[in-house]
Amino acid sequence: MKTFCGLDCDKCELKNECCGCVETNGRPFGGSCMIAECCKDKGCENCGKFFESQCELKERLISEFNELGIEDMEKVTSLNALRGSFVNLEYTLPSSDTIKFWDDNKIYLGNQICKKGSDRCYGLTADENYLLVCEYGDGGADAEIITYKKR
Repeated sequence: MKTFCGLDCDKCELKNECCGCVETNGRPFGGSCMIAECCKDKGCENCGKFFESQCELKERLISEFNELGIEDMEKVTSLNALRGSFVNLEYTLPSSDTIKFWDDNKIYLGNQICKKGSDRCYGLTADENYLLVCEYGDGGADAEIITYKKR
């Protein structure tokens, strides 16, 4: 399998479920991948720079997360390609309704960062249009939205 981002598919635990970025035109699980879309838009389908510091998309998103100024969150230094089903937590709204924000089959950029002085974590997820920072316990339990904003 070949990728646009430079990921080594042989080391990926999802390689048996995924058909690869190049073979699927940037839709490895049926949904879009924001890294593949960025590479196709910029004409760098084979640049493999996502996992290096030269990736403009990644650096811009890292800056956007850091600019949120969340007090107990360590500085964001890296983002990972994450399948939506891994980050698509369910949130309870004040009305007691529940909601999920992401598409299980898309690829997003995000990270998990431990909350200072707590056993909880921050989950960061971004797509082309939105940033989400949530806080949750072990295994995604008791997820709470900290920030959800249009980019």
